[in-house]
Amino acid sequence: MDQNINLAVLIDGDNIPSANVKEMMEEIAKYGNPTIKRIYGDWTRPDLNKWKNLLLENAIIPIQQYGYTSGKNATDSAMIIDAMDILYSDRVNGFCIVSSDSDFTRLATRLREAGMQVIGIGEKKTPNPFIVACDRFIYIEILKKKTEQKTDSRDSQETLIDKITEKEIQLIQTTINDLSDDDGWAFLGDVGSLLQKKRPNFDSRNYGFEKLTPLIKSTNRFDIEQRETPRSRHKLIYVKNKEKHLRKGKR
Repeated sequence: MDQNINLAVLIDGDNIPSANVKEMMEEIAKYGNPTIKRIYGDWTRPDLNKWKNLLLENAIIPIQQYGYTSGKNATDSAMIIDAMDILYSDRVNGFCIVSSDSDFTRLATRLREAGMQVIGIGEKKTPNPFIVACDRFIYIEILKKKTEQKTDSRDSQETLIDKITEKEIQLIQTTINDLSDDDGWAFLGDVGSLLQKKRPNFDSRNYGFEKLTPLIKSTNRFDIEQRETPRSRHKLIYVKNKEKHLRKGKR
């Protein structure tokens, strides 16, 4: 995603914890310029008080939305209405929807139909329909700074880091097959982009790795090669499936 695009950041204050807001905004800045930043909720409720100082520090505008009817989420409706108003104003190129609520699935789909880039941010409990409706989905849990993670507790580490399974490895294998040349090599940058399209919540940080390269190395299922390029001082990384571990070859 182009870092120069303008993003509208819409936060569901009723559904997202206030912890790690700074890390969340730093993450969003990687994908674009957050020109609109709004958070929705009933600010008369005491449980939203913890947000107030954080809003000032991060220049996020609170939008008051009273809960008119018990059992109905008025915040969702307010966010959806604002999102459509922003869409038709032509002020942004993409949206970041911060929520773990599947009610925003149709909104994400509609925004993408209009040509918008859509980033979702939510907790790991987020239902899959909302995740796959986004171009990219990022778990809040992985945004916690390493210094804030409890390294002395195995249980707390396991809640933040998933173990890569055979399912993910096969996803990487088939993606390399989709992009590989006649010798089986594929440019890692293209592999990462296609993985994101196939599975919006695929992120090496979910498995404890900052980048895709060390994640792939850790599996011992792929060959990795660095190649010089005359147009850049940086080496390009190519990957290839190890034949002995490949279940299905390229058709």
